[in-house]
Amino acid sequence: MVKLLEAVPNFSEGRDIETVRALVDVIAAKDVDVVDWSADPDHNRAVVTYIGDPRSVEDASVTAAGFALEHFDLRRHEGVHPRVGALDVLPFVPLQGLGMDDAVASAHRVGREIARLGVPVFFYGQASSPPGQTLSRLRSGGFEAIAGGFADDLRPDLPSDAQRPNPTAGVTCVGARDVLLAWNVFVTGLGIEDAREIAALVRERGGGFKGLRALGLYLADQDRVQISMNLEDPVGTSPLDVFGAIEREVGLRGGRIAETQVIGMIPDTLVYPAAVDRLLLSDFGPARVLSRRVAEYVSKRTSEHTKTSERAE
Repeated sequence: MVKLLEAVPNFSEGRDIETVRALVDVIAAKDVDVVDWSADPDHNRAVVTYIGDPRSVEDASVTAAGFALEHFDLRRHEGVHPRVGALDVLPFVPLQGLGMDDAVASAHRVGREIARLGVPVFFYGQASSPPGQTLSRLRSGGFEAIAGGFADDLRPDLPSDAQRPNPTAGVTCVGARDVLLAWNVFVTGLGIEDAREIAALVRERGGGFKGLRALGLYLADQDRVQISMNLEDPVGTSPLDVFGAIEREVGLRGGRIAETQVIGMIPDTLVYPAAVDRLLLSDFGPARVLSRRVAEYVSKRTSEHTKTSERAE
C-alpha cells in the first residue's frame, strides 16, 4: 500500500505573491504533490497543502522552514490572524497506510531539523507530550508576547534551553492531527463586534460546538467581516450544524451570510451537493476535494511502480 502523509504549513506572508509562488515552487521540487495553496493579504498569511510519501513530505517541510527563515521577517509583519512564527504552524496528517504515531514521528523529526536551523519549536496536538497542547495557548499574544523572551510556564520543546525566539522567524508550532476543516464565513450587514460575539458563542471554549475554534475578524483590504474557523472533527461535529447556528445568530442581528470559503482541501463531509449549496461554498471543484486528490496520487504512483517493475524484468 502507498503510504501517504499530508502537510499543511501556514506562513506569515500573504501580500508578496511572487515570494509565495517561489515558496510553492521550492516545496513542489521535493517530489511531493502540492494540491492547494492560497494567500490572503488581510490575514497576511499563506497556506500550502501537499501530500507524498513521509520522507519526501518531511524533506519538503524542512526546506519550506528554511525558505521562511530566509525570506519572511516577523518584525515587519502585520495581519489579523494570530501568529508566532514565519513558518507559524506545521501540522502533519496521516492519510493512507499510516497511523497517528507515524505522523507524530514525522513531526518530531522535522521539529528537530527546524530547531537546528535556529528556530525554536513547540509541539502541539498529538505531537505534544502529553498530547493536546493547543495552538490558542501557544499563540496567545502573538509574536510580540514572546519577542523579549519565553515565559517560565511556556517554553519551547526544542531546544529546551532556548531563552527567546529567532529574532526574525519567531518560533514554529509543529503538530500531528487528523483531517480538519479550515473555513471562513463572510457576513454582511453586521459589524466586527457582532462577528466577535457570534464567534464566542459557537466556539467550544464559549460552550459551543466541540472542536470548533472561531474568531470574528474585519478584513480591511476587502472591507468585509468574517468569522474564521477551524473545525477539528468535521465528522463528529457537523459543519452544517455549525453553519446553521451562525446563520441564526447573524439573522437575529439583522445580517446575512454572503459565502463560505474553505482554506486548503475540502473534506468529504462537504462534498455532497446539498452541503455545497447550503453552505454557499465558493471556489468549489473536484480538484479541491482531498479524497479525490489522494486517489489520483495513489493511482499515479502505483502506475509508476508497475512500469518500473516491468522495465526491471
